[in-house]
Amino acid sequence: MLIRVPGTEVVRPSEITSESVYRQRREFMQAGIGLGVGLALAGLPVAEAEAAYAAHGGRPLDYTPRPDMASDEALTEYKDVTSYNNFYEFGTDKYSPAKRAHTLRTEPWSVKVDGECEVSGNFTLEDILRPHPLEERIYRFRCVEGWSMVIPWVGIPLGKVLARFKPTSRAKFVEFRTLYDPKQMPGQKRRVLDWPYVEGLRIDEAMHPLTILAVGLYGEVLPNQNGAPLRLVVPWKYGFKSIKSIVSIHFTEKQPLSSWEKAIPSEYGFYSNVNPEVSHPRWSQRKERRIGEFFKIRTRKFNGYEEQVASLYAGMDLKKYF
Repeated sequence: MLIRVPGTEVVRPSEITSESVYRQRREFMQAGIGLGVGLALAGLPVAEAEAAYAAHGGRPLDYTPRPDMASDEALTEYKDVTSYNNFYEFGTDKYSPAKRAHTLRTEPWSVKVDGECEVSGNFTLEDILRPHPLEERIYRFRCVEGWSMVIPWVGIPLGKVLARFKPTSRAKFVEFRTLYDPKQMPGQKRRVLDWPYVEGLRIDEAMHPLTILAVGLYGEVLPNQNGAPLRLVVPWKYGFKSIKSIVSIHFTEKQPLSSWEKAIPSEYGFYSNVNPEVSHPRWSQRKERRIGEFFKIRTRKFNGYEEQVASLYAGMDLKKYF
């Protein structure tokens, strides 16, 4: 596994030397997975992009910007995206993941693929990513508590990855699991949830072109606290559907029981589409606050992606199937 992130020490981005960044870039380029010198974020001149990368201290990814997947909204600042996180495996408050996730080792990393598919087995991260080129997509990303971000993700359409495993006609759903290792993920020592974390999508949701497997953000390799080395991004659903640090992909005929649905079924349904018309039992979903901004804004149905995804739920009672 060639994606390298800090291992056993907490290292601030500003402390990473240019030499180490250079060496890591070369390793990725030689490996042929797509790491190299990323030249620009969508809409930014090359010089500004390189200055942004230097300020972050991260490892740039070689990717293709997707203007058709871009947002005209202001991006959430990198420091907020990487310091204000939900990742209960490292703590239940928003700031613990950034402080504690250095304990996660992302190499070697493998993903088990099985169930209703013709191709199964254990695959390295390189196997999962190859041969598809990485893409940058700017998505609105909303958490159920009412806060949201606009993030430029770098990843691969999930549908292209899943197609390689040739799901059978019995594959109606896809179930994902997060790594379970309390030594690396100390939050798993507390029974906040029934570990490991489990999430799932209907097969047509998983194959939708908006759904991606993300390996980076802001043109750089995913930080541990954001779900390194491999996470799901489903932009029209609440953030907890976008499972992090994936180690298992299981094709199944039965609807998976997701972690939050299992824990509190009256509050968290399987579909979990952003729908301001359906209030959470303990708060309204009608408004949200962008991280870094003071005033709340109106929540849009399907997080603003209604035109693209509403057809997936034609004829469904979205108050029943929430």
